[in-house]
Amino acid sequence: MDKLKVQVSPHIRSAVSTQKIMLMVLIALAPAGIAGIVIFGLRALLLMAVCVVACVFFEWLYCKLAKKEIPVGDLSAVVTGLLLAYNLPVGLPIWEAIVGCAFAIIVVKQLFGGIGKNFANPAITARIFLLAAFASEMTTWAAPRASLVANATDALTTATPLGMINEGLVEALPSYSQLFWGVTGGSLGETCVPALLIGGIFLIVMRVIQPTIPLVYIGGVAVFSLLFGQDPLYQVMSGGLLLGAFFMATDYVTSPATTKGKIIFALGCALLTSAIRCFGSYPEGVSFSILIMNIITPLIDRFCVTKPFGAIEPKEAAK
Repeated sequence: MDKLKVQVSPHIRSAVSTQKIMLMVLIALAPAGIAGIVIFGLRALLLMAVCVVACVFFEWLYCKLAKKEIPVGDLSAVVTGLLLAYNLPVGLPIWEAIVGCAFAIIVVKQLFGGIGKNFANPAITARIFLLAAFASEMTTWAAPRASLVANATDALTTATPLGMINEGLVEALPSYSQLFWGVTGGSLGETCVPALLIGGIFLIVMRVIQPTIPLVYIGGVAVFSLLFGQDPLYQVMSGGLLLGAFFMATDYVTSPATTKGKIIFALGCALLTSAIRCFGSYPEGVSFSILIMNIITPLIDRFCVTKPFGAIEPKEAAK
């Protein structure tokens, strides 16, 4: 009996660690980052590097001042920095990006207890914060390199496809081919469809994420767009839908635990995204929809929790 150890769950151990999961996510994000550099130039690489370094620094600094264990080695801050960079315009001033990193790590992540305890995805919340604080800079989109676009001009900035739809500039919309390859205006890591699909499929194959949320989210946007009178294919390939569906809506901490809950969560994201895009004044709704559903996740889990094997309902136990 001296060797018996009584501990709380979980009792099942796995070789999979937070560091290994985050490393897989970084590998999956690499194609979109490479595509961003090819499409927008070396300024994209600079922004990615700054965001990653800033997030790691702010996590180290906060934990050092709070005298907490420094979790920089788990790579979660690196993932947050890279995801935030992917959600930013390439031309955003560097100091504003650093402010966003501080908000993501200190306010959204560490003040709520660190990894595993944040109420919402740090990168998404930081993007919305920057959009509110620096609206002009966050809606100024760098034009793709002229060598990648047929009949391109030397313009430094351009509008996103969703922005053109929102403003009624249908005749200026890029082609399906341009949308697919990502040679359009947009955030650093959201435009190239094949790069995002490669990363998303990699995460599913490696069982880092389940396909439920991405499939329901993307499929839901296609269906709702059709119902709202929009082109489903155009809506799916535009904006940050693929980036959000594969890399942010699937966050372990801020998405539901059960399959039923994941379906409800993804459908909610799809409905909100489509409604904001089609009826709101803001052309994009992915970040807002995921944040709103992150906040609702505890409620979804409460009503979708599975009944433990052999458990007796309270009403039956009272009889």
